[in-house]
Amino acid sequence: MGDFNFKDQTSFYRGKVRDVYTIGEDWLVMIASDRISAFDVILPRPIPYKGQVLNQIASHMLEATRDICPNWLINTPAPTVSIGKKCVPFKIEMVVRGYLTGHAWRTYREGKRVLCGAPLPEGLKENDPFPTPIITPSTKAAEGHDEDISPEEIIKQGLASEKDWEVLSSYALRLFERGSQIAKNRGLILVDTKYEFGKIGNEIFLMDEVHTPDSSRYFFAEGYDERQRKGERQPQLSKEFVREWLIQNNFMGKEGQTVPAMSDSWVETISKRYIELYEKVIGETFHPVSMSQQEIGETIEKSLQQLKTIR
Repeated sequence: MGDFNFKDQTSFYRGKVRDVYTIGEDWLVMIASDRISAFDVILPRPIPYKGQVLNQIASHMLEATRDICPNWLINTPAPTVSIGKKCVPFKIEMVVRGYLTGHAWRTYREGKRVLCGAPLPEGLKENDPFPTPIITPSTKAAEGHDEDISPEEIIKQGLASEKDWEVLSSYALRLFERGSQIAKNRGLILVDTKYEFGKIGNEIFLMDEVHTPDSSRYFFAEGYDERQRKGERQPQLSKEFVREWLIQNNFMGKEGQTVPAMSDSWVETISKRYIELYEKVIGETFHPVSMSQQEIGETIEKSLQQLKTIR
């Protein structure tokens, strides 16, 4: 049943980094934990304040994009808690890429020039921008690795209708444009990100987290052009540094590989990097908040009661 058992709770799901409680038929309580995952594997140690960072960035970004499309969020009664509308999720992730990096670069380096149905231009270097952002969707796996998929396959497999796909892709590109502008105002470049959507009736809603370090990659704008010209590495604010550490320690989530041990100092470093990203993206000082399980539970119950009275 999870750490809590709320009144009218109908189900509980523990994801890689979030605990999700369904309340009745209409609402979700999503609690961002300090768990961290990479290569679709939960790493052995939690990262202090990571849940608060993710939840507060997501809340900020959901509010900043409400004019583009409706989203699931109703309120955030505690630093790690979001309460919102229950949607029927599309089983796809809308990955938008503005730059050739990460998975896209690894694909490109292998000589492939099409990713999820999107053409990749010749002559690009790692971390170069695409002429225009591309959508490279993936199927959302309940367990294990997500898989690349093309829009044609999405429609063919019934994961979304042609009409819904048009709305999803339009929303995703407009959200990426807004996220890029927000990042630019903060001296950052939004490199790539993923969005998840669901439906209530016939209406499509943006779900989950938006423009957080778990779902997005950011470069520093200052010095970007010079670093590209010199072929230097682009420092980034994202979870990629954790993936790079794992790769250096011979772990990519493949069968037979062992997750390397995480020292206290490494856990502290990751925590500081998450807080740095919060402050850079949001433009405000991060104020860590510690609440007991009991306090979190009582705050959620109170918020749910208020929701019921305004229905």
